[in-house]
Amino acid sequence: MKIDRLLAATDFSAPANHAVERAAMITKESGATLNLLHVVSFGPLEKLRKLVQDASAALQQRILEAAHSRLIAQAGTLAKRYGISADVRVISGSLLNELQDASADMVICGARGESFMRHALLGSTAERMLRRTRRPVLVVKQAAHESYSTVLIPVDFSSSSLRAIKQAQAIAPQAEIILLHAYEVPFEGQLRYASVDDAIINEYLLAARREATACMEALCREAGLGLDEARYVLVHGDPSACVIEQEQVQSADLIVMGKHGENLIEELLLGSVTKHVLIESQCDVLVSV
Repeated sequence: MKIDRLLAATDFSAPANHAVERAAMITKESGATLNLLHVVSFGPLEKLRKLVQDASAALQQRILEAAHSRLIAQAGTLAKRYGISADVRVISGSLLNELQDASADMVICGARGESFMRHALLGSTAERMLRRTRRPVLVVKQAAHESYSTVLIPVDFSSSSLRAIKQAQAIAPQAEIILLHAYEVPFEGQLRYASVDDAIINEYLLAARREATACMEALCREAGLGLDEARYVLVHGDPSACVIEQEQVQSADLIVMGKHGENLIEELLLGSVTKHVLIESQCDVLVSV
């Protein structure tokens, strides 16, 4: 997969600046074009108009011009630092609608501070964007000091797993790829509660691991990954918890995972595992579609 057009959305906050820097770094490495977008919402001005008569279109224009100047300055900084050029666009309206309509291969945005994902992602514009988007979204949580070096890709062997691998290779071509699969025995908890012999449960676990190994090897072949290009980890446990644990164990600086899992119910929502990882992870997360 080749990424030709990147769109970085910024509100000029520190987290958004991290996203813009990461977008510039990916642009330099991939040769893609970069567009910087700032969307101004004039909703708060409606209250001001009721108090001040000259809170008019002229004031809106001044706000747009100021934002445009600021975005041009940011593009100039990126040009000096990374040797790239970026187009800039400032509009008024809905960020969600603009991101939905934008012509880009990937959207890059920042996580707004330590508590943003925990308290604002669920039910917010960000989640609605991730749920509705038809393009990959890179959520940047860390300052972009260097290229990604270790990419963790949780896989469930659905069609989204192969897409996640291809998109990881597109934005982190030099990084080590670690494929992760967390397997469980159906009704394992109920089996233990029913006092089923541990030896029987262990047989089920061994069978599940053998099946996961065969599926992982098949996925690697389909993705064209050689032994020197990737390695895989199989763990027993809850997928959400295992991803967060392996993020630390593997010192991953990027997690790439599909928006939906194999459960069709998740087509209506942002997948529960993906949602958990977005909230709890420390590193950047690329939501693949």
